[in-house]
Amino acid sequence: MESVLALGGLVLLRDSVEWEGRSLLKALIKKSALCGERVHILGCEVSEDEFREGFDASVNSRLIYHDLFRDPLNWSGEALPGGPLEALQAMCKRTDPGPVTIALDSLSWLLLHLPCPALCQALCALSQQHSRPGGSSPVEPVRVLGLLHEELHGPGPLGALSSLAQAEVTLSGTMGQASAHILSWRPQQRPARQVDPTAHVTFNLHLSESERAAKDSLTLPFQFSSEKQQALLHPGPRQATGRIFYEPDAYDDLDQEDPDDDLDV
Repeated sequence: MESVLALGGLVLLRDSVEWEGRSLLKALIKKSALCGERVHILGCEVSEDEFREGFDASVNSRLIYHDLFRDPLNWSGEALPGGPLEALQAMCKRTDPGPVTIALDSLSWLLLHLPCPALCQALCALSQQHSRPGGSSPVEPVRVLGLLHEELHGPGPLGALSSLAQAEVTLSGTMGQASAHILSWRPQQRPARQVDPTAHVTFNLHLSESERAAKDSLTLPFQFSSEKQQALLHPGPRQATGRIFYEPDAYDDLDQEDPDDDLDV
C-alpha cells in the first residue's frame, strides 16, 4: 500500500467478480486522508452513505464527495449538472493546496457512459501535476485511483487505460485468501536514456565544417536555379544551340524505294 501511495498519476485497481476492489480503494483513500491529503471521490456505483461507511470522522472530514449515483442520467440536473465528463474536467481545475488524491468509483461505470477517447483525455488531464494557486509554489502531485472491473471490458479499453497508468494492481487470491499484485510500475519523471545508434560503427557518419560548407554550396544537376532559367530565356550571342550529327555506316540501308530490303523477306 505504501508503494502505491508513493506514486503520482493514474493507478489502476483491477478487480473481478470473485475479488472485489472497493475495499482496497477505501483503504488507500483512508491512508491518503490520514496523511493530510484532500481526497476527491467521484461516486458512481454506490451511494455516498454506503461509501463513507467505515470511515471515522477525521477521515470523512477530508473527503470531498461528487455524487453521480443519485442521478446517473442527470434527469434532475441538480447533483452534477454537466454529467460525468464535466465532473472530471472540474476536478482538473482544483485549487486545493498540497497533494491531492482523486478516487474514481468506478472507471468501469465511466467507460460504459463515456467514449473511451474522451475518458482517456480527461484522465491524462487529471493525472498531470498542478501548481498551487498563483503558480508561484512548486507543483504538487495528483494521484488518481481508478477502480476497474476488468471482466466487463474488452482488450481495447483495457489496453488504453493500461498505457496511461503509472501502476496497475490486480486483485486475486487462492484458498479464500485475497492478495494484490502490482503488474506494472512506471515511476514518473524518470529520465529517458539516450542511445547513440552511430556509437559503434566502423566508418565516419559526420561531416567536418569544410565538408558541410562544400555540401551546402553544391548545386545538384536536377536543381533548376535562377542562373539556369536566365540562360534558357536569354541565350548569349556565343552560346551554341543543340545540334545532332549522324554519320551512316556500312550496314545502314538508305534505299527509300525498298526500306525493308535488308530484312531478306
